[in-house]
Amino acid sequence: MISKLIEKIREKEAPIVVGLDPSIANIPRHIIKNATDEKGETLAAAADAIISYNKAIVDKVYDLVPAVKPQIAMYEQFGVEGMRAFTETVNYCKEKGLIVIGDIKRGDIGSTSLAYAQAHIGKVSFGSASLSAFDEDFCTVNPYLGADGVKPFIEECNKNDRGIFVLVKTSNPSSGDFQDRVLRDEDSTLYETVGIKVNEWAALSMDGAYSNVGAVAGATYPKMGEILRRIMPRSYILVPGYGAQGGTGKDLVPFFNPDGLGAIVNSSRGIIAAYKKDEYKHFGEEGFADAARAAVLDMKKDINDNVFAKRRRV
Repeated sequence: MISKLIEKIREKEAPIVVGLDPSIANIPRHIIKNATDEKGETLAAAADAIISYNKAIVDKVYDLVPAVKPQIAMYEQFGVEGMRAFTETVNYCKEKGLIVIGDIKRGDIGSTSLAYAQAHIGKVSFGSASLSAFDEDFCTVNPYLGADGVKPFIEECNKNDRGIFVLVKTSNPSSGDFQDRVLRDEDSTLYETVGIKVNEWAALSMDGAYSNVGAVAGATYPKMGEILRRIMPRSYILVPGYGAQGGTGKDLVPFFNPDGLGAIVNSSRGIIAAYKKDEYKHFGEEGFADAARAAVLDMKKDINDNVFAKRRRV
């Protein structure tokens, strides 16, 4: 699966993933009104509003980016109806030819971990049928229960040509509470130790020069990204934290390999709620999807100017 993602990145010339993390507060009022006029102030109306919002944005950006990343919690909060919105979003994005990264951050052991893996990147058996549930191309995985929680996902990657991104150094400010702690026995930080383990797991699911086992490392910590790039040369890095969380184009340089590959950068609010930012306010609330497209184009230029143009001049 990672080879398919790389092919899409090269085709679009954009190592960018759009985070489809819909907040009701960011969905334009006319979309909310249309949904509530039909179904009232209900969970079903909330789901319909999310679907309309997502589809409008996808319609404006699918030709520019290789992938999207729906954050499942933003859908789960609306219960069964929210999961309907999640499923419809995944299916619509795939119809548009996009790679879908399910941001699910699951982490458990044994049969529970296997069930999560089968639900999101594998298949479930029912009688003689083998069925896909959510059918994402990649998903994010929490490794902090150890190999017992990750190996079932790797097995599903190999069975179904899918991929995972393992949380290693996350972009949030308090990530250092645990991830930056130095381990006495190994004289390294916890995040480095996890990175070393990811590199071992990468060998279990190679797909060309890169592995289907990738990692998550935040743009807000470029120095640590540089360390992890060395530790995990065969793993693609999913880089959150760009834009709204403070990461910039200059911060992204360490996450890429010399071949210009090795990383894909996520922006969520910075794109899907771009119409609220001063530089895109001229689009207005009705033009929210056009604002999202403009934000993607600006992000693409920022990455090109700060990562690839500099490499070409060296």
